Amino acid sequence: MWRYRGTPPHTPSPWGPPSSPRPTGVPHPGGVAPADDPWRCDQANSSRAQEDLEGEFQSLYALLDELKDEMLMKIKQDRASRTYELQVSTHPACPPPSPPTHRHSRPPLPLFPPHARPSWQRVPRRWRAQRSCWRRPTRPWGRPTIMTSPSVTMAPAFRLSLKAKVSDNMSHLMVDFAQERRLLQALAFLPVPSTPEIDLAESLVADNCVTLAWRMPDEDSKIDHYVLEYRRTNFDGPPRAKEDQPWMVVEGIKGTEYTLTGLKFDMKYMNFRVRACNKAVAGEFSEPVTLETRAFMFRLDASTCHQNLRVEELSVEWDATGGKVQDVKAREKDGKGRTASPANSPARVVQSPKRMPSGRGGRDRFTAESYTVLGDTLIDGDDHYWEVRYDRDSKAFGVGVAYRSLGKFDQLGKTSASWCLHLNNWLQVSFSAKHANKAKVLDVPVPDCIGVYCNFHEGFLSFYNARTKQLLHTFKAKFTQPVLPAFTVWCGSFHVSSGLQVPSAVKCLQKRNSTASSSNASLP
Repeated sequence: MWRYRGTPPHTPSPWGPPSSPRPTGVPHPGGVAPADDPWRCDQANSSRAQEDLEGEFQSLYALLDELKDEMLMKIKQDRASRTYELQVSTHPACPPPSPPTHRHSRPPLPLFPPHARPSWQRVPRRWRAQRSCWRRPTRPWGRPTIMTSPSVTMAPAFRLSLKAKVSDNMSHLMVDFAQERRLLQALAFLPVPSTPEIDLAESLVADNCVTLAWRMPDEDSKIDHYVLEYRRTNFDGPPRAKEDQPWMVVEGIKGTEYTLTGLKFDMKYMNFRVRACNKAVAGEFSEPVTLETRAFMFRLDASTCHQNLRVEELSVEWDATGGKVQDVKAREKDGKGRTASPANSPARVVQSPKRMPSGRGGRDRFTAESYTVLGDTLIDGDDHYWEVRYDRDSKAFGVGVAYRSLGKFDQLGKTSASWCLHLNNWLQVSFSAKHANKAKVLDVPVPDCIGVYCNFHEGFLSFYNARTKQLLHTFKAKFTQPVLPAFTVWCGSFHVSSGLQVPSAVKCLQKRNSTASSSNASLP
């Protein structure tokens, strides 16, 4: 498909000579101009466009000429066939040879008596043997009389029909150029689409979704679709030339608004850009914009977990044979040391200042029956949200927050340094909220995925059914030092989802709870 990347409005028209004189200081086209001369670049662009356009039209002309030749050949063949039928009906005693069917052969000449034949017509050599069929007339020839058979109809022998229906004897030639004529009349010069402008006022980041809106500077009915590109980054401001993350592409957007859903905000910002496309060419990308994707991103501190817990990324599995010890030995054997630590993860380009440094080499961080693992990022302000999905066959499971000073023998909820929801499937099933060695049994269905909301300044720690957003329990506390996400599991496993924003439904419920205590707000 031919396309033309148009020049700016002030440049000369590509269909003719420049409408304005050459700017002062611009060398003559015959001279040598700098490579970055905008006037010469525009002239070269226009010349290329003219050449491309002429080439496209020449191809159209060639196609029409070929179609014309085929139609003329059909008319000649039909004329030869009807002439043959006419000769047979006029002289049944001596029929002429069959008309040629080869596309390059000449049609046969009609058969007339010698003295009635025009002077320019010569009897073919192959017909001389048939002259015995003729007899000299007894009276002078008058006007030649042709006897035709009633089965031959001459009136509509050759005509153009507007309906695509051809008879078997090819007497009606079907030619309908109405559709082609409409297509040629609709042939338009498609310019490069204008550059869209992203509307930040109408764009929204919420619930791990991004809704981006844009508009065109001028209305363009030729736009077919839009292309949106985005990428994650940890740097504010305009996008940098080199980034570790690639651009992700969304094609075929028909409107001027699009929503990206199910995102994981594992970085602080996201860059966006969009461009318009018509049937021929894509326009330039819009000016990139950067949106903040604030979310609580953390990882599990594998270097300080209990020796019977095997930690892989955000998944934890209890291993009676000492999963952590085996993992540490395997890493040391491979020469990797602590490269599996979240602090050294390549996915985190810039380490958070709230991230805890790795502590003692960790086999004695938690021991005995404190099957605990902590997150690696401190919570000391604002509101945060994360989710955890556990194996229902786990004999014991707990999720909550704890101070960094939590003892290595301390179980979650057994001291004043931790708050948690605890599920016990051993001997008897119980689901309770625990803090300072006090427990409150919860009379609610146990979900398979729990959402945790923590507002450090207001002292709220709430637990939700992550799927239905049903409130399970809320602690109202006064935190005296930063807290960490905390988890415990025995004979089971769980998986953590971080990089999540606080859901809108949770925000509404928390605003309601900030003025009035929940019915199950705190332990006595």
